[in-house]
This record gives sequence, structure tokens and C-alpha cells, in this order.
Amino acid sequence: MARSSEKKHWDEFWAASQAIDDVYGTDDRILDNLERWSRVDGLRVLEVGAGTGRDTDTLASRNATAYALDYSEESLSLMKNSLRNAVIITCGDALALPFCDESFDVVFHQGLLEHFRNPADLLDENVRVLKKGGIVLVDVPQRYHYYTVLKHILIVFGKWFAGWETEFSARELRELLESRGLQVLGTYGHNLCPPIWYRGFRRLCLRIGLRLPMFRRGPRFIARGWRALRSLVPKGIYENTAMVVGCIARKK
Repeated sequence: MARSSEKKHWDEFWAASQAIDDVYGTDDRILDNLERWSRVDGLRVLEVGAGTGRDTDTLASRNATAYALDYSEESLSLMKNSLRNAVIITCGDALALPFCDESFDVVFHQGLLEHFRNPADLLDENVRVLKKGGIVLVDVPQRYHYYTVLKHILIVFGKWFAGWETEFSARELRELLESRGLQVLGTYGHNLCPPIWYRGFRRLCLRIGLRLPMFRRGPRFIARGWRALRSLVPKGIYENTAMVVGCIARKK
């Protein structure tokens, strides 16, 4: 039987993550890339598979009418107890969103699409609730990264926290969104800081009661030097070597 990502995996994950400060955020990449193409002030925005809901919370602080949807009761509880702004928290199925057609100006998700064996169905539902001219942002693991190798080894042995997961190259993600009738506006790559290996190691240490710092602080000149080197890498190469790839598209 093929492995799948199921509700029980996420209930267990979020039940073990009730201290929101121990859950990594998205380094503001969602807001930064949305604002390249659209203002958020006054817009109706929906995050699907919201998890902690922190990105939605940030958009609500920018005067967006913000909705956060998840199907895990543990995730919903975490959001209700942690979010600071006026976010409308909703329990629902990403493949059958409890909203009318053309309800939102922006629909986005990160760390979600890769858990569906039928990603086109998820995107079609995104498109259904999106207004004409609205923006969809999809953020997923990038295929050509060591994370992919480590993840699939854990999946084979039944040790992956989410049960099952896939990944996409920048080209694959672009073509998938275009196949759903969306006009692609741009793509981006992003490397996590701290890197994924440190995050995984830290989570293992927490299980045995050893608490490592969430962020490793080094000399500022190293960080500045790394950013300078990053700026020299061509966009296409960076997108196909980074940990995360995202795509922003518009409903025609």
C-alpha cells in the first residue's frame, strides 16, 4: 500500500508542538513574495493548511481580512491560543473548502501541496474560491536538494513525521499552476536559516530533554558575506538548489 499523509500525522505533530515558539516560521518569505505582486491592505486572504497560522497573523496585522484553515484540531487549538490579530480560524478540508466561489483576493499555502498525491485537485479548489485577478502563492520543498534524499529514506522506513511527501522543481511547479489555468507571475527560491539539518537535529534533541537554541548566532560578517555570495548566484540556479521553491500566479 502506498504511504500517504493523513490527519493523524498532523494531529500528532501539532500536539507535540503546542509551544509555538518552538516551531520555526517562514522567515517572512510569504509576505515578502506576496507584496512583490499585490498589496494586502483591505484584501480577503486565505491560508490553506495554516498550521501555526503565523503568516495569516502577519497579514491580519497589515489590515487584511484574514482566514486560516486547517483540518487538525491540534493546529486549530494552537492558533486560537497563539495568534495576536483578528484571524478567522476555520476547520475544513483543503479539497472541499467551506467558502463560496470567488470569495478571496489571495489564497496561499506553504508546506501543503507536497502532501497530496493529487495536487491538481487542491489547486483547482484554490482557484474556485479565488476572485478573478486574484493571487495564489504556493510554497513547497524544492526537488534538487539533500533534504529530498533524507526525506525519502525516512519515508521508506516509515519514520517520516508526515507519512508521505513529494517535492517539485521550479519548472514542475510553474507548469502545474499553468495547467490549472493560472497565469504565472514569478517564482522564487529560499534557503532556511538555520538549515534543515539543524532543525531536525534540534527536534531530536528535544525528545531527550536537550534544548538547543533555535537559531545559531555567529559573527555578523559571516552572515553579510553569505548574503553577498548569494546575490552572485543566478536566479535560475538558486531556485533549483534552494531548499524551498515558491510560485506566484494570477487567476485569469
